[in-house]
Amino acid sequence: MRTINFIRSTLIACTAGSVLLLAGAASAQLDNPTPFQQRVIEAMNGDIRTDKDRARDANRMPAEVLEFFRMREDMKVLEVLPGGGWYTKILGPVLKDNGKLYVTHPPGLYQDIFQPTGALAGLENVEEIDWNGYPSPTGGFFDPSGEWDIEPVDLVLTFRNYHNFSSEDRMAVNESSYDALKPGVYYGIVDHTRRHMEPGNEENGRRVDPVLNIKEVLDAGFIFVDFTDVLARPQDALALEVANPAVTGQSDRYTLLFQKPE
Repeated sequence: MRTINFIRSTLIACTAGSVLLLAGAASAQLDNPTPFQQRVIEAMNGDIRTDKDRARDANRMPAEVLEFFRMREDMKVLEVLPGGGWYTKILGPVLKDNGKLYVTHPPGLYQDIFQPTGALAGLENVEEIDWNGYPSPTGGFFDPSGEWDIEPVDLVLTFRNYHNFSSEDRMAVNESSYDALKPGVYYGIVDHTRRHMEPGNEENGRRVDPVLNIKEVLDAGFIFVDFTDVLARPQDALALEVANPAVTGQSDRYTLLFQKPE
């Protein structure tokens, strides 16, 4: 019922030309952080982060997002397509003492972007997992027959990456995420919001219809658990490319949590 109600409310909001989950759009202040959130805040203040990293804290809200994703310090976590490592430089230190962080990305551009991050002090416990099956026969990033060679993990996360994949590759990533997880644990996704059922165009290529995202992840076998509007931005009319100066850093983003069945 939660899934049905969420999809219905999303359809109404997007059809009206509004944004996903307007109610309670977040400008949340973390007045009373949980012990886990306090650990995230400590990592956010770490020396390995740059001024450019810190400038994005206010709109990415990692302490709130990671708490919502049920992350804890003793977990084994897989970050899919970490890019330049913005989240990696938070996840790695949080997990350093009692947990483990794995990252995976295709070779070439994405791996090259990440390389400098892997050399930073404090990320010695981060392990890169081969992105099996590259290149994709569909012209995308992922071979649907590939699986990550990894011990079962407690949490799979990907931030603003779902839009990078073709529909075939999204299914492969979702299925590989499913296979990588222990039963009963979680898969968290953040991405830029596209209007429901809007055809692709030059402006929305890096946005995703959240209803489509939910459907595709459910098709891979997951259960839809929850959403949060912490990254909703009502001022974003969903009409511009997310790198447009009028939107960048303040795009409306959806935050979804799924679970692998017990």
